[in-house]
Amino acid sequence: MKRSLLIVFLAFGLASCAEMGGVVGGVASMAAATGYISSSQANSLVRAGTAVAKTMEDITPSQEYYIGRTVSAGIVSRYPVKDNPVANHYLNLLGQVLVASSEKPSSTFKGYHFLLLDTDEVVAFAAPSGFVFVSKGMIKLCKNEDDLAAVLAHEIGHVQHSHALGAISTSRITSALTIIASEGAQAAVGGVVGELTQLFEGSIDDITQTLVNSGYARGQENEADATAIKIMQRVGYDPAALIRVLETMKVKVQPGATGFTSTHPEPDDRIADIRPLLPQSLTAMAANANRDQRFGKMLAAL
Repeated sequence: MKRSLLIVFLAFGLASCAEMGGVVGGVASMAAATGYISSSQANSLVRAGTAVAKTMEDITPSQEYYIGRTVSAGIVSRYPVKDNPVANHYLNLLGQVLVASSEKPSSTFKGYHFLLLDTDEVVAFAAPSGFVFVSKGMIKLCKNEDDLAAVLAHEIGHVQHSHALGAISTSRITSALTIIASEGAQAAVGGVVGELTQLFEGSIDDITQTLVNSGYARGQENEADATAIKIMQRVGYDPAALIRVLETMKVKVQPGATGFTSTHPEPDDRIADIRPLLPQSLTAMAANANRDQRFGKMLAAL
C-alpha cells in the first residue's frame, strides 16, 4: 500500500485532472478501509489530490492577469521601480510596437505593461499576462534601440508561450514529489498531507523564484529567442541585435554574477542556437538616426 500511494502521486504528472481526482480518491478510500490511514487523513489526501489537479486546469486570461500582478509584486519587492516618466514612456512605446507584431497582441486581459527597474544588475523579467520588467543595467548594456527591442521581444516571447504559467504547475508538482520522496512511506499520512495541501493552495512564490533565481529551461529560452527574431523582422528591427546583446553580455557581465547570468543559458550556447534562425540573406542594417536619437534621449534620462 505504501508503494502504491507513492506511485499514485508520481502518476500525477501524466494524468488528466479528472483522472487525478478519481485515482487519488479511490486509493484514499482503500487506504482508509484497510486501516492504513484514518478517515480524516484520507480526506486530507483527497484535498491534496484535488489541489494538484487544480494546478493543471486551464487558467483564464483574467486569472492570469491577477497571477501576473501577484508575481509582479514579488519582483518589485526585490528590485525598486525607477520613477522616470521619460524612460518608462519610451519603454512602453517601444514595447507596444513589438507587441502589436507578436502572434498574440491582444490575448492578455489588460494588455502589456513595461516597467523600468532601478538597479544596475542586468535583469529582465516577464510575469504572466504581459508584465515586463527591464533594469537600468540591462538598458545600459544595449548599444541602440535595436538591441533593446531584442531584449523586450525576447520577454514578449516568454509571455506569448505562457512560460511563466508553466513554471507554476511544474514547480508545485515537483515540490510535492520531492516531499513524498524525502519522507518515504510516511509521506501520505499525518502532517505531510497537510504540507502538500498547503503547497498547492498557498502562494505563487515559486514562479517568482523561477524568474529571479533559477530561470527557464534552455528549450524555453530558445523558443523565446525564436519568437523575438520573428517579431523584430515584422517590425523592421535588426534580428541580429539579439546576438549582439548576448556578445556584449559575454564581455561586460562577469561569470557567476547575479541576475541574467544566473537565470539564463550561457551566451555562447544561445548564440549557437540563434544563428540558424536568422534569415540567410540578412545584411547589416544601416544606422537609423531617428531610433538613435530616441534611444539616446532615453538613455540620458536614466
